[in-house]
Amino acid sequence: MERDRDTASRVTLPSEGRTSGRRPGRAQPRISRSLTSPISGYESPEDDLFSPLPTHNGSGSPPAASALWASSLDHNPKSPGAPRPPPAPSARSEPCSLNGMLSETRDMRNLIKVGIRDRIGCYQWTWFTMNMVSHAIQLHIYKHELPLTTNIITTQATGGIANVLYSIPFSPGWLDGIGLAFFMLNLVLFVMNCIFITLRFHWNPGSFLNSFFDQVESLFIPAFMVSIATIFITICQYGLPQAGLWLLQVMEAMFWIYVGLSVFFSAGMYLTLWSTQVFPIHIMTPVWVFPAYPLLLTAPFGANLISGAIKLDQVSSINTIAIALTAITVQGTGFLIGFMICAAFLYRLMTQKLPRDAQRPGVFISVGPSGFTAAGIVHLGFHANEIFPEDFMGAQHAVSILRLFAYMAGLWLWGLSIWFFLVSVGSLWKYLRPDNNAKIPFQMTWFSFVFPNTALATATVQLGSAFGSLGLKIFGCVLACCIILVWMLVFTMMLRCLWTRQLLWPKDDE
Repeated sequence: MERDRDTASRVTLPSEGRTSGRRPGRAQPRISRSLTSPISGYESPEDDLFSPLPTHNGSGSPPAASALWASSLDHNPKSPGAPRPPPAPSARSEPCSLNGMLSETRDMRNLIKVGIRDRIGCYQWTWFTMNMVSHAIQLHIYKHELPLTTNIITTQATGGIANVLYSIPFSPGWLDGIGLAFFMLNLVLFVMNCIFITLRFHWNPGSFLNSFFDQVESLFIPAFMVSIATIFITICQYGLPQAGLWLLQVMEAMFWIYVGLSVFFSAGMYLTLWSTQVFPIHIMTPVWVFPAYPLLLTAPFGANLISGAIKLDQVSSINTIAIALTAITVQGTGFLIGFMICAAFLYRLMTQKLPRDAQRPGVFISVGPSGFTAAGIVHLGFHANEIFPEDFMGAQHAVSILRLFAYMAGLWLWGLSIWFFLVSVGSLWKYLRPDNNAKIPFQMTWFSFVFPNTALATATVQLGSAFGSLGLKIFGCVLACCIILVWMLVFTMMLRCLWTRQLLWPKDDE
């Protein structure tokens, strides 16, 4: 109880004698603990060890004093014209320093009016998750013997949907146009995200470096790399058949550049987190896997590059063996990192129960490592004849052995992905019960409902084609349709929250 009182006392309320928008003598509202702890959903509700007052660290929200948190109880965010109380001095501010005075000046301006510049100041790396999903949808639209694999959160999410449509084995011709539309939408969203987040870093000096040290936002920085990978994959699908040899050679160079960047970026990101942040086991979620996600796109990228070369009848123009072996090596590294983190997540579930409401969408991220790996390995195995010589490494029937091993490993990993998918769906059961009033607040992490599951849908259809199973193909198509519906719901909710100022608004979750 003493810790609760001490935590709540750090929020300074305007005194009754001040002009604060309240009638003199009116009882001050009780400040709940949720206002004195991070609203990111990465803290156990029973723990007070990590509940500092929100401060401006350049992680996405414009600076504001703690009075904004206290006054927000009486302020309706949907009424921007309503008067707001002046900021009270915060225990965490530095009024004697130049930075403190500048921060207080910005606080007064933001409390009076919130403009487009202030809203762009709330832009974060999590918005690149849109691109991951659109890529997945594109992969399922495109028609081939084996569907191409998906990638991962608005640019990630939109790209993932395209991958899902690409791999549907029963797709009519008009689905190709929809897949191409999602590909173009993915490009537009990616460019928009790059422009807005660059403006945020330009208008808020220091916010770029601070985003790497923020406990929440830093985990989603890899979404930028994954979005680039999804764009490269869709270029291999839609661009190579039209452009020809020159684009194939460019994409081969991009593959090697991406492999190098993804390895160093993933290792550097984890090293930065381990050097600057503390993540206790009782607050962990599968989001910890996210810095390894760029590694999980190498096998899909390599498989699609080789598939594009086969369609152009230019297999001899690229080093297929080196691309395939490198893709498997990096993909395996990413999968093992994700597997170990998911093992820690199971320990957390056994000791701390399911995550809080705001964390539940992130549970679906555990589906991705095994799903993407299964999809990439099966796709490479399907093209084993074109990749490896028949007597590879001096072994007879080497191609048949490699293909059989790829299919068996893909089936094994697909089963693990299905298991995590069932656990993730089961974690949402309480929100579907009619007698339950709990709700999941909308955040950009809602795209986690989409992008990891695109890998599962793609792997399902690929295995159905590999084993000639009509049941698996139908199941994959059903998953694809469900994922598309979920993407439409999440994208609509995102637009609604932008309109109602629940997103990109000072002191919002974003």
